[in-house]
This record gives sequence, structure tokens and C-alpha cells, in this order.
Amino acid sequence: MVWQWLVFNWVGLLQIAIIAVMVFLFYRSFIQNTQSEKLVRGLLGLAALWVASFVMSWAHLDLLGGFLHWTALFLSLGLIVIFQPELRKFMALLGNVEGWTRMFRRGGVVQNDTRSLDAIVSAVEYMSAKHTGALIVFPSMLDESVIEKKGVEIDARISSELLLTIFFNKTPLHDGAVIIQNDRIAYAGGILPLSQNNLNWKYGTRHRAALGMSEQSGATVLIVSEESGDISIAEKGKFTKYDDRKKLRSKLEKVLNK
Repeated sequence: MVWQWLVFNWVGLLQIAIIAVMVFLFYRSFIQNTQSEKLVRGLLGLAALWVASFVMSWAHLDLLGGFLHWTALFLSLGLIVIFQPELRKFMALLGNVEGWTRMFRRGGVVQNDTRSLDAIVSAVEYMSAKHTGALIVFPSMLDESVIEKKGVEIDARISSELLLTIFFNKTPLHDGAVIIQNDRIAYAGGILPLSQNNLNWKYGTRHRAALGMSEQSGATVLIVSEESGDISIAEKGKFTKYDDRKKLRSKLEKVLNK
């Protein structure tokens, strides 16, 4: 009996450890540093409050246990209203079967072809010199639910000529975002969620959209400023300016090979 009990407990502990690792990896890959992180923190705090209410009731502290119980119940209803947008996006993320399928199909293989990288760097440098505004999104596998409107489907090989044509200020798609998926230009003219943070006066709608996308997802967004020609990358709710070609190329190489 003793050895059976020990085996059972070791198996149980192993299962708990595996589940914990899976939850942690999911949190770090798809939730950390996004808007959904607030939702998870709220749910963890609410769960702690429910546990505390049961512990108080079990300890016969009925008044305190009842108070915590009704507080947790009230907050549970409040969270549904407060985090309604995040809940909707979070459920869409979990239900994005196509994104999960693509992620496992890729299997983490790094692309060695540098033609796409060369094309993006060349186009971005030219647009920077000519003060042509640009917005390029590199979403991770499960970020699509955050994008308000993907725009016009392109599904074309990445080339500097195509990028320059899309962002030319006389074309109808130049104000939107280009979305890169599977080493191809998937969509153009996309509409991104705007950041609600107070930004410096020098940042316009293009930068606000890039920051909003990076806040609400794990996407990396490249911006070329129409006013200054500056090249920046929004990631995890922060801007990083790139003046050096080598640093820009190195960063984009990592992004494309995610």
C-alpha cells in the first residue's frame, strides 16, 4: 500500500508540474506584456479572494467569510463588464485554430533565405530618406484577433518594389498597415487598435496604432515617420528608434525568424 501511495503521489506531482510548465509557457509567449495580462492578474486576485472566503468559512469566521464571499461575487460580475474587450479577444485567441496549426506546422524552423529581409530593409531605408510613412506588422501566430481590420488580402512574396508601391502616398492603401505572415505580404491597408496612452505630441496616428498593436499582442510593429523619416519599432508597448542599418537588420532578422 505504501509503495502504491508513493507512486500515485509522484505521478500526481509530475502531472501538476507538466501543467504548471505549460501554463507558464503559454503565459510568457502569448499573455505577458499584453493587455490580456491585466485580465489574468484580475482573475488570479479574484481566485485568491474566493479561496480566502472558503477558508474563513471553514474556520467558522462566518461574518468575515460571508463578507469575502459577497465581495468576490460582486467583483466576479464586475470583471465581466470591465474586461469585456479583453475577454472577447482572449477567447478569440484561444479559438484561433488556424494560428495554432501554423505554429506547430512551422515547428520553430528558422528561415535562412534573406531575400525578404533584404527587401524590407531596402524599402524601409528608401522610405525613410523620402519621408514616406509606413507601418509594417510582424504578428506572432496568435495575434490576428487583435487586428481590427486586416485590410485587402495580398498574399504576395515580399519585395521592396511592392512595399514602396503600397506605401506610396497616392495609393489607396498607403495609410493602413502591411501585415507580414509566413514570410509573405498577407494584407495591406490594415487597421490596428489605437493606444489609449498619452503620447508625445510628435507621435501621430501611425505611431499610436503601432503602439496599440504592441500593447495588446506580442506583435512587433515597424514604423517610418512621414514627418521626420525616423525608423522605429514598437514592441511590448515601447518604441525603439533605429538609426543604424546593421542594428535594424539584426532586429528584423530576429523578428522574421521567430
